[in-house]
Amino acid sequence: MIIRRLAHRPVLLAAGLFLAFALPWLVYPPVAMDIAAWALFAAAVDLLLGYTGLLSFGHAAFWGVSAYVTGYIALHTGLPFPVAVLGGTAAAGLLAVPIGLLSVRLSGIYFSMVTLAFAQMVYFVVNQWRDVTGGENGLQGVPRELFGLDLTDPFVFYYAGIPLVLLGLAALWRIVHSPFGQVLVSIRDNPSRARALGYPVDRYRLLSFVLSAALAGLAGGVFSISHGFASLHDVYWTTSGQAVMMVVLGGIGTLWGSVLGAALIVSLNDYLATAGFEETGIITGSIFVVIVLLFRKGLWGTAAGLLAGRLQERRPVREPSGPKSSARQRSSSSVASKSSG
Repeated sequence: MIIRRLAHRPVLLAAGLFLAFALPWLVYPPVAMDIAAWALFAAAVDLLLGYTGLLSFGHAAFWGVSAYVTGYIALHTGLPFPVAVLGGTAAAGLLAVPIGLLSVRLSGIYFSMVTLAFAQMVYFVVNQWRDVTGGENGLQGVPRELFGLDLTDPFVFYYAGIPLVLLGLAALWRIVHSPFGQVLVSIRDNPSRARALGYPVDRYRLLSFVLSAALAGLAGGVFSISHGFASLHDVYWTTSGQAVMMVVLGGIGTLWGSVLGAALIVSLNDYLATAGFEETGIITGSIFVVIVLLFRKGLWGTAAGLLAGRLQERRPVREPSGPKSSARQRSSSSVASKSSG
């Protein structure tokens, strides 16, 4: 596909790395960290939606559970925050196994509703387990411990936390460009044919679901450490909806589009909140509707398609070589000789 060929270009990858490390110089560092965490979360959702063909409204459960587990480990053990984040990531992956086993056999709206139901069950458990989660107050005062280094400055913490996000994005990129990723795309396009070819469709879907959940958990853990707390909003279903909106805005099945969608939504929410506008959902929802109507492939997908079209127009047309072309040349030369005679 055109977008995949563009994503393979080293120049594009280098530009992405440059923007990732320059981001806290361009926006407020906590906002930069939010953009990075949400970008990874949206890309993880895109692995399931864009490459496996399953729309999940329950990924807030994995983002939120990882946020709580990460915060609990950091609060009660004093371990470095990367270890706490990895603990939250493992918890999200483990939670995804039973949920996935009961969900991946379904598809379409049925899969979406089942994942939403499980997410609401997790929300209820987190809300009621007050001794561990803090209930409505959440976990507060989550430390940023890293071998005695002072990470209270958001600018310094950004450069300590961004490697985790970049590793998650690199893992996603490797997954979708591997043979495993190609099988996921074939299952998305035609599960019956993939099953006829001998691929265990449900097993592949389950593995994709668990990987997507674990990487969403990695993003949630980084987000929890960055903000210093974990709240009920992290496990509420609207968090899943926001990640899906980011994927659709950027372009389904692109990964890069998820990063672009996250940057736009987080930056817009921050700008509106700073300006004192409380009903940010009205603005973001309106923009979402306009983009969906005008850019069916999302911002990144549409831009990549237009660029590929321009390059195709500028490419010179070459005469075909082979027996037919040589015969055509002989016939034209014979006609020219007769006319001259």
